[in-house]
Amino acid sequence: MNGMPEITSSNKPHRNLLAWQKTMEFAVDVYQLTRNFPQEELYALTSQLRRAAVSAPSNIAEGAAGRTRQQFSNFLSNAIGSLNEIDTQLELALRLGYLTGTDYDRLYQALDECIALTYGLRKAIISGKAQGSKQNGVTRNPRLT
Repeated sequence: MNGMPEITSSNKPHRNLLAWQKTMEFAVDVYQLTRNFPQEELYALTSQLRRAAVSAPSNIAEGAAGRTRQQFSNFLSNAIGSLNEIDTQLELALRLGYLTGTDYDRLYQALDECIALTYGLRKAIISGKAQGSKQNGVTRNPRLT
């Protein structure tokens, strides 16, 4: 938890998705940790990590905004791609000494959770099992029924 206020229920469908909530928390963590990266990385690794971290919840939100199942699935695939980019970028940051082993392990565990939730949400959307359940980080989205 990052101490920031959380919105757990909203008329905006994406805000009720656990995958979106966790990827938002993860993005905040990435921003906070990259503050300590060297200044020379500001327009390189720092920027790439931050953009990929923002891309994941942004794609989840855009996909949930009144799209068809196929469109939502495509946006979730983009989010998964961004999360997998972060996997490589975190490994590089660790190898370059920009992250401690403890910070890397904590971020990697959170990243793994975000990937699993987003994959689960995508699977539920594709199979049509997303309505009316909280399985796989899904809450009811009437637009997808």
